[in-house]
Amino acid sequence: MNEQYDIGHHVSSNHAFIRGEERPLNKAVEAFLDDVWTELSAVYEKESKRIKELKNRSRLQAGIMTYLRVAWRKGKFTWADGCIHIDVYEPFSWSDSSYKVEAGAYVAELSEELLSKEFFPALCERIDHLFHSDERGPLFFDYRFEIVFEFEWEQSTLTLKQQLLNESKLLQLQKTLEDFIQAKVIAGLPVLPSEDDMFFFAHHLVNPDLMKQELEEIDSIIRRLSDKLRNNQARKDYWLRQSGSAFNHWAQDHFLPKYYNQTDDYGNEWVLKEEVVYPSADDRELNFFLYAALQIGLTDPDTRQKYLELAVQLDSKQAKDYMNIGSGKFESTYKGERVQARNNDVMRTIDIRILSEEEAAYGEALDYIIKLLQQGFPKDYQLKLKSTQKHVLPIKKLAKSKLHQFFANALRYPALFPKIAEYADTAMEAFAWYRDVDPGEKSVMPGTYAVLGLGLYSEEYFPLVSRYMELVDTEHQMVQDDYAHAFIESHGLMAEHMPVIVSILLGGNEEGRQVKNLIIDRPELAEALIQALKDKEHYQCELVLSRVFGSVKKLTVAAKKAEPPLKERLEELLALQTSTQR
Repeated sequence: MNEQYDIGHHVSSNHAFIRGEERPLNKAVEAFLDDVWTELSAVYEKESKRIKELKNRSRLQAGIMTYLRVAWRKGKFTWADGCIHIDVYEPFSWSDSSYKVEAGAYVAELSEELLSKEFFPALCERIDHLFHSDERGPLFFDYRFEIVFEFEWEQSTLTLKQQLLNESKLLQLQKTLEDFIQAKVIAGLPVLPSEDDMFFFAHHLVNPDLMKQELEEIDSIIRRLSDKLRNNQARKDYWLRQSGSAFNHWAQDHFLPKYYNQTDDYGNEWVLKEEVVYPSADDRELNFFLYAALQIGLTDPDTRQKYLELAVQLDSKQAKDYMNIGSGKFESTYKGERVQARNNDVMRTIDIRILSEEEAAYGEALDYIIKLLQQGFPKDYQLKLKSTQKHVLPIKKLAKSKLHQFFANALRYPALFPKIAEYADTAMEAFAWYRDVDPGEKSVMPGTYAVLGLGLYSEEYFPLVSRYMELVDTEHQMVQDDYAHAFIESHGLMAEHMPVIVSILLGGNEEGRQVKNLIIDRPELAEALIQALKDKEHYQCELVLSRVFGSVKKLTVAAKKAEPPLKERLEELLALQTSTQR
């Protein structure tokens, strides 16, 4: 059959292959096909214009269009009062964004045989021709395309599906992906994938058409990229979201439907199928599902938990171990004289039970946690604590979590300060957060409770506080904004403390408020502030002065009102601000 179908310049097909023999289409089928094709032509014309105007297209995107659904939906009260629905993007179950087309009286003449043997093959043939051509441009179609046809009868629905594959496009995309991995992932810094590429790269990694589901190979690629993104928090967060989403789609599209039935359209509830054949312990796909659960868990612990529970239903010993003892890299339980503990590196949890409320117990617990971190246990863990003591640090906005409580309890014993400082040195890591609270305003960098507490109780640890403030992510963490006030409440305001106070102010958020108890009302305080700011950049001076005086304008007013020699020192601060601006 040599008829060509240009969706922009419609040429009607009046024939179909029936049992290997070419025959004219039934008149009702032909009318139905013409109505569908006319509407689809108009829709594809609009989509084509939109796609051609797209900018910043990723090289990893083979094309846009992947789906077409044509459906006859019966009328609400009378079957014949229905209409044709066309979806060019796979719709959500809860939405109705279909293009709707009125149909003629021919609908009553259609039968299941005519639809199955004439209409659907003719529709697929037209789409297949367009799909393999370049008539709409190289970006219009992706390498794979699904055609779905649904026809609602009074009491049943006919559903037909067809998958199309453009092998040459697939081969080209495979080659592009290979080159991308070498050029953007394996290659050294400063080369990184762009955010435009990351979405497609994440989904390509778990696409069986493009990558073999070889766990070791994919894990090595992810580890390499994660290592390169270590000091680029914004890009790292974006990558974790995209990769987690990609693994979740893979789980829901490829693995879970084999063994479970989804119980609703809106949530993530799955029920094990009856008489399902369980995968073996060394089944590659099951192991990849477990790996996917761990990757998803980096940003979505609840879904990780759910997927591991589902894998347990398949008698996966590995899933049981992940949930109960972790990966096996760490001794999972500890029983000491004064402390009992458990850990799970997969769930990123440490459980501490204080058997005796005394210095030695907290020292023993600290030794246990420090050893875990030194062995590579995730620093962004959640701590579960059983203790009769419930102390907290006198700092506003700090979450009253079990982790906070543990360090506040331990800080009651000055003899433990060196051990708490050792913990802080081991735990501190930029662009990481404890999991003791839900992600948000109260999330803090590992080591926070230890460092802030030590800084309140001992001058010996001021250098540690300054190092912490240089490391903390001021764009994404806010709780340290209130630390200056607590620090001054604890130590008073002294000239010799000004260097650490300035480091605390610089470690705060740019929108941090004025510190009300930081009052520069003595010449020696102003002089100490001048000395602490002399080597700072303009924006740093501006931030510090705004948090001390409220604003540079308020500093100007304060200088005018002050008496000598304070007046001269405040004027010198103004001059310092001006000189750094140049």
